[in-house]
This record gives sequence, C-alpha cells and structure tokens, in this order.
Amino acid sequence: MSTVASMLDTYPKSFDRIDTAKLTACIEACIECAQVCTACADACLSEDAAAELVKCIRIDLDCADICETAGRVLSRHTGYDANLTRSVLDTCAAACKACGDECARHASHHEHCRMCAEVCRQCEQACHDLIGALG
Repeated sequence: MSTVASMLDTYPKSFDRIDTAKLTACIEACIECAQVCTACADACLSEDAAAELVKCIRIDLDCADICETAGRVLSRHTGYDANLTRSVLDTCAAACKACGDECARHASHHEHCRMCAEVCRQCEQACHDLIGALG
C-alpha cells in the first residue's frame, strides 16, 4: 500500500462519493508529474540549445505548479466541493496535455522530454479517470 493510500485510510470520515483507488492514483500521478516536469525544465535549462526550449521550460513549470496544486487539493477532504475538484482536475488534465504535447515535440532529441511527455499523459489520464468517477 502506498503512503498516499495509507494516509487516505486514516481519514476519520467516509469517502461516500469518491473512488479511493482512483483518488490515490490521481494524487500519486499529480505528485510524480510535478516532480518530473520540474526536473525536465531544469534539464532543458542545462541543454546547449536552451534558448530553443523556452516554451517547453515555461510549460513544464506551469504544469508542475498546477499538478502540485491539484495533488494538494485532492489530499483535502473536509468540506469537499465536487465542482471545485472537477475544475481543478480539468485544469490539471489540460496542463498535462499541453506539456505532454510540447515535450513530445522534443522527445527525439531529449530523453528528459520523452519521459516528461509520458508522465504527463499518465497524469492527464488519471485526472480524466477521477473526473469520470466523480459522477
């Protein structure tokens, strides 16, 4: 059992309207994506052609911030608001799509971009899966 799942298990109330497996997967995907996007931006800055990667760096950092925020919002359950959660997930999925698309453009030249594109796609899917589970 992951630390995220263990922590969710300690919550004293029930998760009546949320699939905890999908919630756990989404939180984990958001946290991982934030880390990978941050690392990708840093790696882009170290490339000899960093000036050609300005858009990628910007989108990486934006996606990292949004994923981190989504992971934090999804970790809070007291006073749960489904509409706000759905909005955060939609935004996170959109950021992951944009970042995944941009990093995919550089994937053949930069392994860090290939990895980032893959992780962004996984996070985007986890957000969509959780949105579908919210009903």
